[in-house]
Amino acid sequence: MSITSHDICTAADQLKGLVGFHLKRGTHIVRFSEDAFGLDVAQDSLQLCSEFVWRPVGEKRMALCRTRLTLLLEQHVDDRLNIGEPLRLYLKRSDLPEIVAERVVVTPARPVEAQ
Repeated sequence: MSITSHDICTAADQLKGLVGFHLKRGTHIVRFSEDAFGLDVAQDSLQLCSEFVWRPVGEKRMALCRTRLTLLLEQHVDDRLNIGEPLRLYLKRSDLPEIVAERVVVTPARPVEAQ
């Protein structure tokens, strides 16, 4: 079975956890609850891992950043982050350019209230 760029993008969107910038360490750290970061991580730096791995390239386009994915992989919590085979293959294939895609944030529809 071949893995397509669509499979890789879908896997990136299914990443779990949060990333925050640790001010004292000067690096990004991963946690699975907002409460777990502590005071050394600015609240406004918190991002979902699934958004953190996408780097802006233009107004609407984003690149799936291998550097940011590697940072997540280095946390050694692959199963909790939901890092699967499509993302591992993407990281191994550094001979190919990063995937660039137009991304649109989709918000879930609100349920219709019964009258």
